[in-house]
Amino acid sequence: MNNQLIKAAVVTALASFSSVSNATNGDQMLGVTATQWGMAGAIVAAPQDAGTVLTNPAGLSLLNIEEVRFDMGFGFLNPPRKANGTESDSNLYLIPSGAVAFKINDQLTFGMGMAGLSGMGVDFADIAPLPGNQNVVTTKQFYKIAPGFSYQVDDKLALGAALNIDYQSLAMDNSMMHLPQNQVYGFGLSLGAIYKINDTMQFGASYISKQSMSSFDWNTTAGAYSMTMDAPQTLALGLAYQPGNGLLIEADIKYIGFSDVLDVVTLSTPGGDMPMAFGWDDQVVFALGVQKQLNEKTTIRAGLNYGESPIGAEDVNNNIGSLAITETHLSLGATRKLGKRIEGTVSYVHAFNNEVTSNTTPTTIELEQNIINVQISYKI
Repeated sequence: MNNQLIKAAVVTALASFSSVSNATNGDQMLGVTATQWGMAGAIVAAPQDAGTVLTNPAGLSLLNIEEVRFDMGFGFLNPPRKANGTESDSNLYLIPSGAVAFKINDQLTFGMGMAGLSGMGVDFADIAPLPGNQNVVTTKQFYKIAPGFSYQVDDKLALGAALNIDYQSLAMDNSMMHLPQNQVYGFGLSLGAIYKINDTMQFGASYISKQSMSSFDWNTTAGAYSMTMDAPQTLALGLAYQPGNGLLIEADIKYIGFSDVLDVVTLSTPGGDMPMAFGWDDQVVFALGVQKQLNEKTTIRAGLNYGESPIGAEDVNNNIGSLAITETHLSLGATRKLGKRIEGTVSYVHAFNNEVTSNTTPTTIELEQNIINVQISYKI
């Protein structure tokens, strides 16, 4: 493969590698359980299930359990999307999740969770501006396992930490480059705190470090390719208000550091290193969730989540097929007690249609989403 062909392949890769990211806040999921999705991701200050070990480990101390709580679930993501008017043929993705919390004593609670946090892919038969030469088929998965703990310092303050063990897989195929499914592993750290201000208000904060991933390595007939794709750090702050009568209102703000990991990514090719300038900006996300317990068996939820697309008009041409552009999300959810110790939760989130057009060429990417999650919980 000569250098000109390699350069052409990398141009196509700009439209392909980033196209595996089409989750919700950029390439990050709003939550990891149906309860969290029902609150539109406003879950830092008043977490309600064991999934908090993945989002704010300090929340393990606030689960009101005597011994143990299990939260298991799954979801389906339907993301209708287009690139230059071409629809993707893959429109359904599975989102697994599971978490458990064990109360050791009045101060110490251990937990462990696993969930898919970003990924999916596309299956475009032909994307302009090179008709007949622009098929893009990609698959990406990012899963995290997080063992952690929370310590109740006193009646007001809980602190927590969790180790992040990451799994990421990626495959990319286009007319000039054929990189089969490969997987890598990585690590990170989560820290959290929750402080009870008074009987009705509490403050939460969580920090998740950049997830440092090992390098993807592909051996092809053209030679060796390699690339490192880390996951961004996040910082979230939240304030929860619980005046009584089963009402909870929480407002969160989250910073996602995309620019550190998806501004420029270097792809090593048989012809040398090629910088891929995706140009992703950092994202600030605002989430508002409201929950109301109607009676001893039924609780309902609704929420709103907004974050400006990390891909701007100036970077569309380097992200043809990238679907990480949804901005406004509306959520609905409900929990129903099914027995003394068992409850079921469902949620639905709609990400409203958004499109971004290049400011230099007539190139447009477009996406909306529908996400359904189901959760079964058991606690003692």
